[in-house]
Amino acid sequence: MDFSLTEEHIMIRDAARDFAQTELLPGVVERDNAQTFPNELVRKMGDLGFMGIMVDPKYGGSGMDAISYVLIMEELSKIDASASVIVSVNNSLVCYGIETYGNEEQRQKYLPKLATGEFVGAFCLSEPEAGSDATSQATTAIDKGDHYVINGTKNWITNGGRGDVYLVIAQTDRDKGHKGINAFIVEKGAEGFHIGPKEDKLGIRGSDTHTLQFNDVKVPKENRIGVDGFGFTFAMKTLSGGRIGIAAQALGIAAGGYELALKYSKVRKAFGTEICNHQAIAFKLADMYTEIEAARMLVMKAAWDKDQGNNYDMSSAMAKLYASKVAMEQTVEAVQIHGGNGFVKEYHVERLMRDAKITQIYEGTSEIQKIVISRGVIKG
Repeated sequence: MDFSLTEEHIMIRDAARDFAQTELLPGVVERDNAQTFPNELVRKMGDLGFMGIMVDPKYGGSGMDAISYVLIMEELSKIDASASVIVSVNNSLVCYGIETYGNEEQRQKYLPKLATGEFVGAFCLSEPEAGSDATSQATTAIDKGDHYVINGTKNWITNGGRGDVYLVIAQTDRDKGHKGINAFIVEKGAEGFHIGPKEDKLGIRGSDTHTLQFNDVKVPKENRIGVDGFGFTFAMKTLSGGRIGIAAQALGIAAGGYELALKYSKVRKAFGTEICNHQAIAFKLADMYTEIEAARMLVMKAAWDKDQGNNYDMSSAMAKLYASKVAMEQTVEAVQIHGGNGFVKEYHVERLMRDAKITQIYEGTSEIQKIVISRGVIKG
């Protein structure tokens, strides 16, 4: 086993860290307060190659590996999880979905703009009655010969208002169950496609989360991804990779909270000495560091599995399950170490705590991850 990073990985990590500190940190509190989507920063992340990290350079991407992806995600998430989830969805779900399962015409048409940040992608699976139960798609796509007509509602869609390209999962033949589901590429501005109000969220408030309405939206036949009935498999395969991104986001949120808590503990004094010298705080820091390092190993293992061409369904599920748990628990501890200061926005840890919760919910709740893991364990 080799736990060392290559020189290229270190360079990529340091570049992401520098960008997070110099570009994301200024204004992050204000963006959170105002729920402002970071349009300018998205373009800058595109210029750095962050919006198409694993996309083949022939389509305008950076051509990096999954290890590079999680290193970038961790560093961005330490500072601004709203920005990092934009990167995650664009990379893991949209770019990966089109590059891996789309045809060459679809790749040529959409990837160059998505990979450079000119376009932003959204993944539309969740519905009011079909979140964790992805087989129960109420959104329909009726085959009309040379096109499909889509009707239905999608909610909790990240990049929902800002998106340019939407991957929409819909039911074409209900009698076939999950084998009657298809995936479609829908462009912003399509007639009958309406974007609802922005959600007022607990955390990741700078990201764009909307409900989407599809009212007789015509989609050309060539915008279907894969063969007829491939949609459910497409969604599940794509989400497995997406969980690596969210696991890395959770890791970054936890690590960001820890770094702030460690720094604060070395300057805040109580009872005549810095609070890090009190065993109650020192032991908290020890537990935080250990838990975060364990999460990092799981996240890296999932990324390594993906890079090696191994099946990463279980490793990505374990990484997301554990890293999201660590993010929630350790950001709470970061607030505790800050005391009263942790409860105000100026010190950033309260935002990280709010951001952490969603990592246990989106791209498969923790309960869904346990289903995936338990099935893998039982199947052997």
